[in-house]
Amino acid sequence: MIAGHIHNARCSWIKNIGGRYGVVVPRSVNRRTVRPAELLRALEQSNRGIIDLIQLGIERGGSVPSATWQNFPTDLVHFLSYFVAHEAHHRGQLVMVARQLGHRLPREVTGGLWQWKQRSRE
Repeated sequence: MIAGHIHNARCSWIKNIGGRYGVVVPRSVNRRTVRPAELLRALEQSNRGIIDLIQLGIERGGSVPSATWQNFPTDLVHFLSYFVAHEAHHRGQLVMVARQLGHRLPREVTGGLWQWKQRSRE
């Protein structure tokens, strides 16, 4: 459900900021019934949509268009900071839930969350 929320939140922002500028808006998922394979495909699509919003902001001189409801300034620094903070919060929830359920996550996962240089090369 948490990963489905991440995807659905992205879809909402993509629609509200980029939909009228031709950015493809992915379909939302049902957080209660979505299967892992479907969710992975959905997350790839919403990831592409966020990248397209960043590109739109670059093309517009460093700011994304305003959404009808928006709780951050439109410049790309604030835009990116908002999404990093939102998704980091939920990644932390996912790690915590896995641990509470007794799943030991590999070091590549838990340590990898903080390997920003490596992630940027990927």
